[in-house]
Amino acid sequence: MCKDIYIFPALYVFSALSFLVGFFIYLKPRKAISIQVAFYRKINWRMEPVSMEKEVRNTKVMGLFLLVVATASLITILLKDYALSQV
Repeated sequence: MCKDIYIFPALYVFSALSFLVGFFIYLKPRKAISIQVAFYRKINWRMEPVSMEKEVRNTKVMGLFLLVVATASLITILLKDYALSQV
């Protein structure tokens, strides 16, 4: 039964990309905020944080959370792949 389950390779890619994005957001929160502001300008919205210090702190926390979730996802995928290869 377990051999019928296939670990889709895109899961590795999505998890790795999520890890990289989280790492970028954590290291460069101001750059991430400026990219978001530029995106909203292109779709004719004005977005600016009320408090830049709070926005930078919250963005770093979001990046750290994404790092943790992406790492947990990669570990889960690798462990499941390993377990399936042992069956």
